[in-house]
Amino acid sequence: MRLRFLPLYLFIISVGIFVLPFMTKAASPSSISVNIAPESPAPRENVNITLTSYINNLDSVLISWSVDGKNVLADIGKKSFSFNAPDAGQETKIVANIALPDGNIEKTIIIRPAIMTLLWQAEDSYVPPFYRGKTLPTPESNVRVVAMPEVKNGSQVVNPKNMVYAWKKDYNNDQTNSGYGKNFYIYINDYLDDSNNISVNASTTDQSYSSSASIDIGTYQPKIIFYKNDINLGTLWEQALSNGHKIIGDEILEAAPYFLSPQDLRIPILTWDWSINNVFVNSSGTRKNLLPIKVQQGISGTSKIKLEINNTYKLFENAKKEINVEF
Repeated sequence: MRLRFLPLYLFIISVGIFVLPFMTKAASPSSISVNIAPESPAPRENVNITLTSYINNLDSVLISWSVDGKNVLADIGKKSFSFNAPDAGQETKIVANIALPDGNIEKTIIIRPAIMTLLWQAEDSYVPPFYRGKTLPTPESNVRVVAMPEVKNGSQVVNPKNMVYAWKKDYNNDQTNSGYGKNFYIYINDYLDDSNNISVNASTTDQSYSSSASIDIGTYQPKIIFYKNDINLGTLWEQALSNGHKIIGDEILEAAPYFLSPQDLRIPILTWDWSINNVFVNSSGTRKNLLPIKVQQGISGTSKIKLEINNTYKLFENAKKEINVEF
């Protein structure tokens, strides 16, 4: 008799395993995520807050929003809320109340706006005297980016040197160059990239205030512009030489290789290849960017002057230019 009822006994135990009741969990604040765009808004900038959840269906529940303690919006499935950030040095407190079936959840967001300015330039690019523009990066240039946050704690401006900086290059964290007081960032651009995205988040040590910004920095090609170097007046920077320039008597042609490195053109890592009508010309002296030209009396015509510059340390940094001159 015992052998006859043993299989039935095992079957009853197996059925009991599958009919255990499903246990539900109470509502948890961690089940609701808050997305803020932009993450570090500027003063009076429009801010959008969005609630998301992979556990709860927020489209079917009542969501109420309040600003600094004042109820401003309540509706079924109202997952997003937009408002304007306050002035610098002030803060706005946003509270979202989500009425879930398992209980209410409150999410609190504190907005403290701040201003961030990013300044940048190539560190070792040549530009001629009196050039008013910015030194631009060419392939394999050193580029310096300086962060200038303006964060106010009430009426007091936070010292930028006392903030923590988190830098990113092309959306990748750069832990080595991030940290306390590191308000500048130096990188070498790649000859394969047309531009690089540099971003930074600056925050106070207690994480109460923060500011962020990003910028796309392009990579440019160096260019050569010719000028006339006058014996008495020096280089005539105000007038670049155009094609068909008329040479009278003896002249000195000066080449300005904009944005080529190094800044000091006398450093012998640059090769200067001058040619006239495709015939190599040796430019003597320490200033290889100067080409003396002498026109013989009774001779007239047109010649093609060409210059090619190469950086022996940077394979992809070079420039060339040619100009037709009349005499």
